[in-house]
Amino acid sequence: MQGRLSAWLVKHGLVHRSLGFDYQGVETLQIKSEDWHSIAVILYVYGYNYLRSQCAYDVAPGGLLASVYHLTRIEYGMDQPEEVCIKVFVPRGNPRIPSIFWVWKSADFQERESYDMLGISYDNHPRLKRILMPESWIGWPLRKDYIVPNFYEIQDAY
Repeated sequence: MQGRLSAWLVKHGLVHRSLGFDYQGVETLQIKSEDWHSIAVILYVYGYNYLRSQCAYDVAPGGLLASVYHLTRIEYGMDQPEEVCIKVFVPRGNPRIPSIFWVWKSADFQERESYDMLGISYDNHPRLKRILMPESWIGWPLRKDYIVPNFYEIQDAY
């Protein structure tokens, strides 16, 4: 099922994939990593002037990683702001996504957290470094295939 924004993107020849709607009726779109920066600028100009949140998750062990953006269109006098969810999937071997920091400044800490926890590199981010884990930490703790270094499970603790 195609939503209003998806129809607008098709009309203007912008490549994407509609993923339907979430439980609240928010349209969800998949954008290719290489197209994300230009489509982000277009969405900002179209009126999505607020980045409500950005997060990332590991789709499946050994599979893709996803970066998720929740955008809101806020205008004066608007009773019901329009929302959209954008998902960008990248391979675990080289997870690179263009940073949208220069479009929405609120992406700063959120993209850094996704980098720190899942190892997704956000190209052209001005301060992409660990934010939660120490700089010396090895690996990406929220990946499903992550093994904690030097962790020994206590067995028969009773």
